Amino acid sequence: MNPLRAMLFALGVLLAASAFAQGDEPPRSLRDTGLYADASSATLHADVLAFSPQYPLWSDGADKQRWIRLPAGAAIDATNPDAWQFPVGTKLWKSFSHGGRPIETRYIERLADGSWRFATYVWTPDGSAAELAPARGVPALAAATAPGGRYAVPSRDDCVACHGGATVPVLGLTALQLSPARDPNAVQGRAKTATGVDLRDLAARGLLRGLPGHLLAEPPRIAASSPGERAALGYLHGNCAHCHHAQPGRVPVRLTLMQRVADPEASAAEVLRSMLGSPSRYQAPGQLDARVVVPGDAAASVLMLRMRSRDARMQMPPLGTAHTDPEGLALLARWINDDLAQRKDP
Repeated sequence: MNPLRAMLFALGVLLAASAFAQGDEPPRSLRDTGLYADASSATLHADVLAFSPQYPLWSDGADKQRWIRLPAGAAIDATNPDAWQFPVGTKLWKSFSHGGRPIETRYIERLADGSWRFATYVWTPDGSAAELAPARGVPALAAATAPGGRYAVPSRDDCVACHGGATVPVLGLTALQLSPARDPNAVQGRAKTATGVDLRDLAARGLLRGLPGHLLAEPPRIAASSPGERAALGYLHGNCAHCHHAQPGRVPVRLTLMQRVADPEASAAEVLRSMLGSPSRYQAPGQLDARVVVPGDAAASVLMLRMRSRDARMQMPPLGTAHTDPEGLALLARWINDDLAQRKDP
């Protein structure tokens, strides 16, 4: 196990002791999780709501669908707009597919004791059913439509390692990610579907309580000096902020990539301060003065070096991807080389 993976795993195990279910076995079939109207139907349950984050996580080019189901009469507590509290009984699903073929569906459930349970379901080749994957995952599942013909199904420990370091274990369902003011320049971003919900939809349905009213009147956006910068900061938020933030549970490096909607200007300034010209603990061979981001020089920026790599000893993110994202890397390079060329500090 490489050092980065070991660090995330250790952090996840520590958090799992109190926050994540260890003993209960998830349902054996996806059809028994509550996603569908009944065990013999492919129709979604009436209470299941689709959603789409405006800054999606790169997953080697997989097409993804996401759903949430809240228990009857319950609502999300959004009093802290940057750390939503989900009621017991909340269920979420994320389905991954390549070439139109579903490969796996990941499942998160909040149990009666407040802990979270994770599971992954692997689809049969004909797409007729999805059964519970082994807790250890499937490192090289044969999948003809996936890049290289192989697909890595994460272990439950991998799930905890990523979700366990976040301020809230639910990723992608936040005030910023569901903002009606969606970023048109977001990499891999998609418009809200006709059946999907956003921030205002959840509030109108009575499923979101306590959210400060100004975030409905003026939907949250990342504070930025240009559209390119907003898209770049959004990309880093969606792909990296679940580990790189300033709250308890973060990885032990001085890099903050999480955007907060409670004070977007201060949040963006904090993110930029942590990156621009900041010393990096990691140094590539031959580097004498490594910096996280060198304004005007993407090639010398450690952020780019690590995101471009898929060497297990240095790649970022360390889990969940075996291939780099050319569109995302191009966006970040343009931002560093062009937008930041005249900017020496935030």
